[in-house]
Amino acid sequence: MISHKQQFLEYLAQTTDDPLSLEIVKSNGIYLIDRNGKRYMDFISGIGVNNTGHRPHRVIQAIRKQLGKYLHTMVYGEYIQQPQVRLARRLCKLLPENLNSVYYVNSGSEAIEGALKLAKRFTKRLKIVAMGSAYHGSTHGALSLMDDQYYSNFYRPLLPEVYFARFNDVGSLDVIDEDTACVVIEPVQGEAGYIPATEEFLKAIRKRCDETGTLLILDEIQTGMGRSGSLFAFEQYGVKPDILCLAKAFGGGMPLGAFISSREVMSSLKKDPILGHITTFGGHPVSCAAADENLRFMVERNVADGVHAKGNKLRAALEKHPAVKEFTGTGLMMRIELADFDQVQTAIKTCLDNGLITDWFLYRTSALRIAPPLTISDQELDRAIKILLKALDSVKPRNPA
Repeated sequence: MISHKQQFLEYLAQTTDDPLSLEIVKSNGIYLIDRNGKRYMDFISGIGVNNTGHRPHRVIQAIRKQLGKYLHTMVYGEYIQQPQVRLARRLCKLLPENLNSVYYVNSGSEAIEGALKLAKRFTKRLKIVAMGSAYHGSTHGALSLMDDQYYSNFYRPLLPEVYFARFNDVGSLDVIDEDTACVVIEPVQGEAGYIPATEEFLKAIRKRCDETGTLLILDEIQTGMGRSGSLFAFEQYGVKPDILCLAKAFGGGMPLGAFISSREVMSSLKKDPILGHITTFGGHPVSCAAADENLRFMVERNVADGVHAKGNKLRAALEKHPAVKEFTGTGLMMRIELADFDQVQTAIKTCLDNGLITDWFLYRTSALRIAPPLTISDQELDRAIKILLKALDSVKPRNPA
């Protein structure tokens, strides 16, 4: 009988020649369980999605409750759907007053696409400024915000009028001028290797945007929902965006994204043309029910409050290992720099053999990605640290004979 792996390779489109091919049959908390019953600690949280773990009980209950009512009813924005309204209200009460209007989409890339359109429509400008080494998604508009031509060159032409500033370089911000519709930035760059923006840099961008009438778009698709140690990373900088993009952990394990702005800015999508942005499944009621309960859980349990302490514990245990060239990041999004990609691959395999899943970065192939669920316990952290140290031992430089 043909195996599931053979069918996976035959019938599903592949994105690499060597997919990991774990066959997961169950998940719970920080664990993924394969068809042989082996348990893996998910130390990348499904790449930033499972911040409250896999299948959190309260989220599952909310999903089941909504399943008993209705699924898709109508394209976004036409019918009053209680899960959408309830989530938007809860979210806006947690955000600055200027972020009071939510547009739901299905993913992070779609949130970026919608935010770009909104900024162009409101300002009536064409120019976009992004950051070097940024990653905002793989759709055409989001891809245009990447300066790494390895990932974009074969998909040209891309969006015109996109310019790049150097991340954390205040001197490069002259590129923002009165023709600029928006500046797009991650408070912590993801695929560059979890590099936080400096407070000076983010505040300088905010000031420059205010001076030129440019909208500031913050991409918190990966940093949001507690990952950086506060519910949203921008709260730690004292900088308010004009448009905020969310996805990944926002859905509580379900597909959901959003771009959020003021009612004034968002109203520009209603005319010239009417239906300025359209989505069929954006704000799916089951996804919104899951996201609402997930957000309520995070706030009630103060999940973000323990993030820095857990990150510091990992740092203290790992950063002095002789194989580690650099240990950086913030909250529970950290990078362990090794010598090269071969060492990273060795460490990833050793981790996997011992029941822990980690990964690398698109632009930083010499580093391990560390981003466990925020709800990980101290005991689980201790077990993970032992596995990570064993992996680092497997790549550490050997003493000359």
